[in-house]
Order: sequence, then structure tokens, then C-alpha cells
Amino acid sequence: MSQEIETTALAKFTEENQQNTIITEPGTETPEPEPDHEHEMSFIGHLDEIRSRLIQSAIALVIVMALCASYADFLVNEVIIGPLKRSSDTLVLQNLVPYGQVSLYLQVVFFAGFILAFPFIAWQLWQFIAPALHEHERKASRFSILFISLCFFSGIAFGYFVFLPISLQFFAGFGSNLIKNNISVQDYISFFIGTLLTTGLVFELPFISYILSKIGLLTPAFMRFYRKHAIVVLLIVAAVVTPSTDLVTQLIIGVPMILLYELSILISAQVNRKNASLK
Repeated sequence: MSQEIETTALAKFTEENQQNTIITEPGTETPEPEPDHEHEMSFIGHLDEIRSRLIQSAIALVIVMALCASYADFLVNEVIIGPLKRSSDTLVLQNLVPYGQVSLYLQVVFFAGFILAFPFIAWQLWQFIAPALHEHERKASRFSILFISLCFFSGIAFGYFVFLPISLQFFAGFGSNLIKNNISVQDYISFFIGTLLTTGLVFELPFISYILSKIGLLTPAFMRFYRKHAIVVLLIVAAVVTPSTDLVTQLIIGVPMILLYELSILISAQVNRKNASLK
């Protein structure tokens, strides 16, 4: 009886080993499992998406630049050089290199095209980011492109109609009358573009506040607590970036920055209330 039990157990053990053992013939190799291409394809898909968005943005930029090129003389003579002529008669532009005016026209056309195409470029960036957001986040952010564009255009307008004329008038009236203010056209266009881009980015402060509040890194209580510190810092920044030592001129630059900070507090409070309601 015991011998039969041992024989049965041995047969069962042998059968289980045969099921769990992979038998390979001599000269053959065990096939390796195929690699998982899910993450690789996902990464390649993201690269294709980025490439597609960049191509569409570049096409839109080229089309707008072509339209701007047809008005290149107006853009250069009235839009770019206009603030210089209206600020003072003592400021004179001069070209110092053979290709100076060609470079000027190319920079003006590109900069004008970028400003006009900015909403579309921002929309392409948003279309790339949107699939990674939750449904309620997409709904809450459906006006983001309009918000970004309004902030950017407001900054461009402030730089062109307020900051740039004040700076040029100060530069024209400063210094000795025995020194002629002949300005290199390359230096002027660099100053012009740099000024407008800076003010355009500074006016994105409300949108930055919105994003930081949305991800929980910024609260209105924090901004209110440091309001006095922020006002002092903004006034110092206004004093530094404003070439004139006149207090009124500094306030013209500083007050809009303070208003942007207050607007950012209101936006942060609104976002935090919505975040709390979703929990």
C-alpha cells in the first residue's frame, strides 16, 4: 500500500516538473520576450506632436511676416522710428554697417509678425498641453489663450505708448549740448524690441499668478501678507528701470505694476475658492 502511494506521488511530482520545464533542442535558443514599445511609442508620439505644433506655428509666423513685409516701410518709418521722432529732434539714427538697414527691416518684420501671431502660437502650445489636463481643468482654462494674449498686448501697448516715450525723452535731454546724440540703428532696434518684450512679459504676472494658484503653489493669504514688501520692491524696480529721476515718472511706471499685483491677488483668491469647492 505504501509503495503504491510513493509511486503515485513520484509520478505526480514528475508530471509537475515536466509542465514547469521548458525543453529546448540542442543548437536552439530560448526565445526572449518581445520588448514593450508602449513608452517608446508614447515618447515618439509626443515628439511628433511637438513637431506638428512647431511646424504649424512656423507656418503661421511666416504668413504673418509676409503680410508685415508688404507694410515694411510703414512699420519702420512710423511704428519703429516714430517714437524717436516724436520724443526729440536731437536724436538721430545712423547706419554703421553696409547691411544695417537690411538687418533692421528683417528684425522689424519678424518682431511684428511674432506679436501678431502670438495668440496662435500660444494656442498651439495650449493644444499640446491640454490633453494632459483633467476635464474640469480644461473647462476652467478654456479662456487661457484670451487671457494670455490680453496680458501680452497690454504690456506691449504700455511699453510703446508710456515707457518708451519717457525713456527716449530723458535720453534726448540728458548730457552736454556739445555732444550729438547719433544713435546706431542696431542699438536702437535692440532697445526698442527689448523694452516691448520686457513690458509684455511683466504684464503676464496675473496669468503666472493664475497658474501658480491652480497648482497650489500660491495663495492670496501669502500675497496679502507680503503686499507691503512687494510694493516696496516694485517701486524700487520702477526707479531702477526708469531712466528719469522724476518721482512722477517713476510712479507712472510703478503704479501699473502695483495694480497688476493687486489683480494677481484677486485672481489667486478666485482660483483658490474654485479649488476648495472641487475637494
